Amino acid sequence: MLATMEIIDILHQADGLAEMILHSEIGEEYLLSLYKLQSDKEAQQKISKFTSLKDLFEDVQRFGKYHPDYKRINLETREAKRDMDMHDSVANFKRAETELQSVLDEISGRIGSAVSEQVKTPAGNPFFVSSGGCSTGSCGTGGSCGCSA
Repeated sequence: MLATMEIIDILHQADGLAEMILHSEIGEEYLLSLYKLQSDKEAQQKISKFTSLKDLFEDVQRFGKYHPDYKRINLETREAKRDMDMHDSVANFKRAETELQSVLDEISGRIGSAVSEQVKTPAGNPFFVSSGGCSTGSCGTGGSCGCSA
């Protein structure tokens, strides 16, 4: 790709936008909560415990409920996840992360629609958005959600 002055200008503006986001109230709150999370030894221990249990659970899950330790490991993993999620540093970080992601989604939507209404952009967290089927045929499930794949 040849670097034209237009492309260089777009890249410069994108860098400026990234700087504005980082120095915004939401961006600074995210960075502060990330720093607090990384420096919180108790939170790091809880994250480490959950990660190791999650890896163990993934190994056990290959056999499903037929694995002799399935119920115990499943329960321990869920308890460790809840314990980790309820810790103040983790909860504050997740809240700040969600707020920043919402801003980034809105910005990408505005940029995409400025280019063309046909540009696909993030439209929210699919975990929390329930549309009852994608109806676009591009959900990746092969039509099992009821879309027109």
